[in-house]
Amino acid sequence: MAPMAPTLAPLPLQGTMAGFRRFSVAEYHKLIEIGVLTEDDNLELLEGYLVHKMARNPPHDAALQKVNRRLFQALPPGWDVRIQSAITLPESEPEPDAAVVRGDENTYVQRHPGPADVGLLVEVSDSTLAADRIDKGRIYARAAIACYWIVNLVDRQIEVYTQASGPAVAPAFAQQTTYRAGDAAPLVLDGVPVATIAVTDVLP
Repeated sequence: MAPMAPTLAPLPLQGTMAGFRRFSVAEYHKLIEIGVLTEDDNLELLEGYLVHKMARNPPHDAALQKVNRRLFQALPPGWDVRIQSAITLPESEPEPDAAVVRGDENTYVQRHPGPADVGLLVEVSDSTLAADRIDKGRIYARAAIACYWIVNLVDRQIEVYTQASGPAVAPAFAQQTTYRAGDAAPLVLDGVPVATIAVTDVLP
C-alpha cells in the first residue's frame, strides 16, 4: 500500500501528477549531491515527499537544548547524541530534533545513521504536535525505531512510544506512555534502562 501524504504539506513540484512527485531516498540524495537541494531549502524527505521543516520558536529551541544536555549527560559509552541531523530510513530521510545513536562523532562521516543505529528519536513539539504524533509516528514505527519520544510543549509532558510494528498496512507503536511534571521518563537503550530524565528538566 502506498504511504499516505504527510499532514505537513508536501512541496508542490511543476509538471507532476496533482502537483506532487514522490522521490526515493536515492533520488533525494542525488538532488543534494548535484546541488538542486541545499541545506538552505529547509526540507526533509517524508514518505517520498519533500516537506518544509517548520520554523522554530524560542521555547522549542530552549527545550531542545535541555534535551540535548540531559541526554548527553545520561548516555553510556558507545552512544552519542545528534541534533537536527538526518537519519536514513527506507522511504524517508527525516531530521528529528534529537537522535541517540551508536558510535561517536566519527561514526557517520560517510553516511547517516539508519534504523539499526538508532536507540531513541526525539521530536520537540508545539505547532507540529499532530504531525509528530501521526506522520512521524507512522514513519518511525514503519522503520522499527526502538523508542520515540515526543517532548510535548503544549501539554507539558513527554510521550514515550515503543514496540514499533515495523512495515505494516498501518504502521504504529503498540505501547504509549505519558510522563508529566513530577515524573521521570526512562531512557532505555538496547532494552536496558540506563537513566531517567525528569520531565521538568526538559521543558522550557
